[in-house]
Amino acid sequence: MSGTPTAKDATRRLAAIDLGSNSFHLLVANHQDGQLQVVAKMGEKVQLAAGLDAQGNFTEEAMARALGCLERFAPFLAGVDADNLRIVGTNALRAAKNARRFIDQAEALIQHSIEIIGGREEARLIYLGAAHALAEVHGRRLIVDIGGGSTEFIIGEDFEPQALESLHMGCVAYTGSFFADGEISEKRFRRAELAALSELANIQRHYCQLGWQDPIGSSGTIKAAAAVIGARGDGDASVIEREALLKLRKKLIAFGHLDKVAMEGLKEDRARVFPAGIAILCAVFEAFGLERMRYADGALREGVLFDLIGRDTPEDSRRHSVALLMRRYSVDTAHADHVAQSAMVAFDQMKLVWHLSEEQRLFLYWAAQLHEIGLAVSHSQFHRHGAYLLEYSDLTGFSRPEQQALAFLVRAHRRKFAQKELEELPAAAQPLYGRLARLLRLAVMLNHARPEQAITDFRLDSDGDAIHIALPAEQRHVLLLNDLEQEAAYQAAVGQTLTYDA
Repeated sequence: MSGTPTAKDATRRLAAIDLGSNSFHLLVANHQDGQLQVVAKMGEKVQLAAGLDAQGNFTEEAMARALGCLERFAPFLAGVDADNLRIVGTNALRAAKNARRFIDQAEALIQHSIEIIGGREEARLIYLGAAHALAEVHGRRLIVDIGGGSTEFIIGEDFEPQALESLHMGCVAYTGSFFADGEISEKRFRRAELAALSELANIQRHYCQLGWQDPIGSSGTIKAAAAVIGARGDGDASVIEREALLKLRKKLIAFGHLDKVAMEGLKEDRARVFPAGIAILCAVFEAFGLERMRYADGALREGVLFDLIGRDTPEDSRRHSVALLMRRYSVDTAHADHVAQSAMVAFDQMKLVWHLSEEQRLFLYWAAQLHEIGLAVSHSQFHRHGAYLLEYSDLTGFSRPEQQALAFLVRAHRRKFAQKELEELPAAAQPLYGRLARLLRLAVMLNHARPEQAITDFRLDSDGDAIHIALPAEQRHVLLLNDLEQEAAYQAAVGQTLTYDA
């Protein structure tokens, strides 16, 4: 028997980097036979959130710390294909005004794109990572993940989240807000708890109505709390009991100052943000009436890897998001399918010439499916309304740059070419999405009269970015020729060439 790996047992090397507000984490693993085998795992306290100045910009020192960490991560990515690597940024990168400047430097260093994900998408990925770590545990779970700049709350069962939320409270942010001068007191601690309780009031009733059997904590603060409680002999190192948490709270207040916080089981680089994290955790226990919480491995970086495994398959959560949008906004599915079929024919004719990937094929297909969702708002300027809905909705599975790209395609599918919006995309993505928009515009135009069958009998030829479309004589009716003339003028206005046979 040959020793060549079969499709079943072939090993796929995957990597994820989580650019958190407090820490950066790297996870490299082999995926084989449905299992992940960890190859490398690293984490560093970078404290991006602590590096935000009064104007909301990252300081030069914070960016230097972050870039230095990524430089140390880079050697572990050797041998990982670009399609098998995701780098995601969370709350601090969502908040910083100069995030783009840092991202440009980081992408140049690590030679891969960085995706800023929304809070609920972060929560979904955290749940995915935790759910895989808890695969043997059944029943409804509450999962809490206290980060540096935000805290995620998820209720789910098996691998399906049922409620996702990200609240603006984290151990780094709360350290700056309530313990900025280092002083720890009962009054300071309670102020931090009350601020967290105020945030939790937004979700408290809904989450308690859904209910859960198993409260779970993941990631840094909760992991550290469980470790300290275990080291102090106040309980199991994998379980946080309410009484033990309150003892820990009392001990932290007794230190009196952040510089004096030192406890067995607590890493030195976490000590200064630990009291704020515990204040948030105490508020969580209080708001939800918890008596205990288990710590479980599996968080954002693991969730990113499991999400990567499901991408470009029927289980891709982005497919489900697109289908949900089509139902929510009552899309004319027959017409959307016709436009998508024409777009796929155009894509397949141009993919080699323009070096297009299968991932880009998906985005063109989704844009074709969704190009009319803005009609649910108004027929006038519906391409603008559709773009707004796509850019600002919580779309499961999509990062913010992906939503921006999809929104651009929908915005650009008709009327004057959306050159201004194209220039708002990252510079490296502009040529690509400009080309995809031109293909979508042709697909929409070919099906303008809403024919009973998709128009697929056409031929595209190109000379660089110049396109020539050839249609059979029976397709060259007056309306289509008029549309082609107008489209050629729209493209000429932004320096592009479209020709056709009259």
